[in-house]
Amino acid sequence: MNPLELSDDRWCFACGEKNPAGLKLVFDLGGDGALRTSFVFRKEHQGYTDVVHGGLIGLILDEVMLNLAWRKGIKAVTASLELRFKKAARVGERVCFEGRIAERAGRLVRAEAEARDGSGGLVASARAKCLVVG
Repeated sequence: MNPLELSDDRWCFACGEKNPAGLKLVFDLGGDGALRTSFVFRKEHQGYTDVVHGGLIGLILDEVMLNLAWRKGIKAVTASLELRFKKAARVGERVCFEGRIAERAGRLVRAEAEARDGSGGLVASARAKCLVVG
């Protein structure tokens, strides 16, 4: 089996600026080591009427954790992802995401992330185990 080679051709659905269907997320790496982004979900991102599809919340939580690893020079992929939803995010509302690396032990990286609504209320949290592949 050939090893997985990770490269960035700028077509990532979450952050790739070349992907016309993508979210085109922009990130901010804080001095505290956290990576942040925010997004205003549109009607085409809904599950139930005017409620953001939870899979998209999970996608961005995963992205904010893995993108942080990438920025730190750690080429990793998500091995497991645990999501906990606390409340619905609404279409048209800005949701803020923050990811952190909690621990690195050999080829395993543990990361955590949160999504919060405009009033600071917790929408969802995530924990991931990421496997270093490069």
